[in-house]
Amino acid sequence: MLTADELGEIVADAEAGVIVLSAPYAGSLDAIAKPVAALRAAVLLSDVATDAALPVHHWSHWSDTSELPAAATRRDSPAFWLYSSGTTGMPKGVMHCHGSLEATAATYAQHVLRINHDDRCLSVAKLFFAYGLGNSLTFPFSVGATAVLEPQRATPAGMAALLVATRPTRFFATPGFIAALLDADLPADTFASVRTTVTAGEALPPELHRRFTERFGHPMLDGIGSTEALHIFMSNRVAAERPGTSGTPVEGYDVKLLDDHDAEVLEPDVPGYLHVRGPSTATGYWCRRDATQAAFRGEWLRTGDVYTRSADGYWTFLGRNNDMIKAGGIWVSPAEVEAVLIEHVDVLEAAVVGARDASGLETTVAFVVARSGCAIDTDSIDAHCRSRMAAFKRPRRIIEIEALPKTATGKIRRFALRESLRE
Repeated sequence: MLTADELGEIVADAEAGVIVLSAPYAGSLDAIAKPVAALRAAVLLSDVATDAALPVHHWSHWSDTSELPAAATRRDSPAFWLYSSGTTGMPKGVMHCHGSLEATAATYAQHVLRINHDDRCLSVAKLFFAYGLGNSLTFPFSVGATAVLEPQRATPAGMAALLVATRPTRFFATPGFIAALLDADLPADTFASVRTTVTAGEALPPELHRRFTERFGHPMLDGIGSTEALHIFMSNRVAAERPGTSGTPVEGYDVKLLDDHDAEVLEPDVPGYLHVRGPSTATGYWCRRDATQAAFRGEWLRTGDVYTRSADGYWTFLGRNNDMIKAGGIWVSPAEVEAVLIEHVDVLEAAVVGARDASGLETTVAFVVARSGCAIDTDSIDAHCRSRMAAFKRPRRIIEIEALPKTATGKIRRFALRESLRE
């Protein structure tokens, strides 16, 4: 999903000595390797020819090797890194130990999904994302269930065909992909085999939840996870869904809110910075001492998200701490404004950022994507917003774009939108 230059930056940051590539990247090997001083060899997963300057081995050299002994690892041994999605810039290497994988299966998969060996899992997110790693490997392997893998980039038509052909019982996606599925006007029986759809990556707007569940007739569970926590640590539950919220903490995890002075926020409906502790959190960032110290605080992980907690224990996402907007001296939640925008009949997706006006004051700016066959009428959307939110929250500019800039994991790159406004 990434370009050769983007991959080269990550491989260089990791100081990798060997890189393993699938066939489509064989022609990009020199470009990927160019900035990586430590790289000494490459392994190709097929026997395609390449004229790369780097020494190249082929996976088939080892494919017939008899079983090798397992390394003598334990739960706390270093196991793998996942690079963060890069919503704020250059991705960071998130370091996990061996126990992290088992922990996600023993918590979310067991207590929320209640996964069993008869399940068939189909995930839009690939195995190389934290979300997809749990969906397609850790969870089904933990109970002997089935994983349906699709190597091609996910599209609504492609996923619809897989849903019909493979009859999965669990479907995992991002809110943006859910919007695309609804926009594709699929037959109502496309999801006939699915018992539960799970969303994560961005907050799921209540309108998307309503439209999806009404059309396809099964529960949808939105939650929050992160690369640092490895999978979802707070989620809605079947028969206890509350659209527009991230639900309640998953068994095995504790969450809390802290204010600007690191005092715990105990009052309901008061915003604070979300912290989580649990058995699957990472040990830190590779070669990012300052970032590690800022995010990992003893047992607790500072997620960077701003949340509120209701009196009865449901948690609602307001935005990333650096995405919150202060308009007219009052904090505005991008997620709240986006949820209203998506209710408009012509809007497929929306992203809201803060920008300075001619007077230097921060205002709310909305980027919107039209549904198929629809046109964006900014006056109509403005009237829609005036009738549904306080004046200080209402977007002062509405900009139509063909598609929102996103990371490979489907998260909106709001910093890119802010940068486009500055330019």
